[in-house]
Amino acid sequence: MPDRIETYRVGEECRLLDFLFASMPQRKRTNVKELLKHRQVAVGALPVTQFDHPLAPGDEVRVNLTREFRVFYHRRIKLVYEDDDIIVINKGYGLLSMGNDKVREGTAYSILREYVKWGNPRNKIFIVHRLDRDTSGLMVFAKNEKAKETLQHNWNNMVLERRYLAVTEGTPEPATGTYRSYLAENSAYEVYSTDKPDEGKLAVTRYTTLKSSNPYAMLQVELDTGRKNQIRVHMADMHCPISGDRRYGGHSNVIHRLALHAQTLRFVHPVTRREMSFSTPVPSSFERLLSCHKPLPKDEAPADKYDDFD
Repeated sequence: MPDRIETYRVGEECRLLDFLFASMPQRKRTNVKELLKHRQVAVGALPVTQFDHPLAPGDEVRVNLTREFRVFYHRRIKLVYEDDDIIVINKGYGLLSMGNDKVREGTAYSILREYVKWGNPRNKIFIVHRLDRDTSGLMVFAKNEKAKETLQHNWNNMVLERRYLAVTEGTPEPATGTYRSYLAENSAYEVYSTDKPDEGKLAVTRYTTLKSSNPYAMLQVELDTGRKNQIRVHMADMHCPISGDRRYGGHSNVIHRLALHAQTLRFVHPVTRREMSFSTPVPSSFERLLSCHKPLPKDEAPADKYDDFD
């Protein structure tokens, strides 16, 4: 049986059960309490059973009249937000955004596809943008073609802010600045910089050094363009490769992962046109890396195992 979901928007601060009583006056209070008890009420993406859960203006409350909401769990993905049109996740490193010629299953796309089909076998999921396999952080997926096409066709206008955190080997000079180059790709699928406009596509990266602790520095990075491997190549160009990035000149792999994380994502909702803003904490492994003061090793065996997110 497909889900039958009613959605309500919160107008002012209140408690969840009081809000449900006011929003569903046609239902007996005992029935409303049963819905809450049996995990049939969700605030945003997460089912809630706590009667006094605090609500803020703009929150979305969904009530499933058919059955309990499925609690999404996967060790490589954290569900950050979900509504009828989009899903926002925090993707773990080491996980492909979508399949390729060699890998079809076990990607962020395939995992979310199975999740949405639990509600209705006809449900679909659509990829909007990608993160490199070894980059962790925020991604948005569409749940219908209208949302997908709106986001993809207006990406540069609808995405208001994308910020990354990177831990580099060395501190760039100057500590804050903008780096521009044209990026091209060779036959080995390796991206490189060129000064020839007819050979590559313009890439613009803005960065700020947040803190440094020899031999590492933590940078906040913003993209004016979203080219493949853009941050990784530009950091290497500045002789400050990202820690763990052997493909683009990194020497160390102390935390056994690429030290690049998509931390902040702010965009216009493709259907409601509301501004959506999401941010994740600094990965704890990045903080540990900044406290490592030993000289960079010449080489180090790559990790063959991934922890969850840190």
